[in-house]
Amino acid sequence: MIRDYQALQHTWFEKGKQRIIKTTGKHRGVKLLATLDYATGRIVWQEDEQYTAETFLHFLKKVVDAYPSGKIVMILDNARIHHAKLLQPFLEELNGRLELIFLPPYSPQLNIVEGLWKWLKSDIINNVFYHTVKEIRQNVRTFMEQIMTDPMNIIDRLCIRM
Repeated sequence: MIRDYQALQHTWFEKGKQRIIKTTGKHRGVKLLATLDYATGRIVWQEDEQYTAETFLHFLKKVVDAYPSGKIVMILDNARIHHAKLLQPFLEELNGRLELIFLPPYSPQLNIVEGLWKWLKSDIINNVFYHTVKEIRQNVRTFMEQIMTDPMNIIDRLCIRM
């Protein structure tokens, strides 16, 4: 979730004149789902109004459509929507083509998508005031479109090379 209450990131300011970032005081935001292909740097992502099992199922279908052949292995955290019973018929229909592997609890450092969110927040959220969620959405979309033009940069920044 990319929230609209902004945060200060490392920044320079004149001594005694700390930078102040306005805030709306509301808890609005942009909910994002994404996969990052470790080998190619390809990102499949979507923004949604809410996190639900139905939303996640729609996202899984989008990922399967993006990779029409071969086996897909997704590494996930243990969010409740990732374990929903609603997913089972879809996963069974794929006959093992999509395998979900879950990270140990409380281990976000093992999830490379967390690095993507950190990068996104660093570049477009921190130290910036947005008047509307629409502005955030537009900048998120622009950021994602921009970084996806250079998959090797994504790999260099987020993936460990063997």
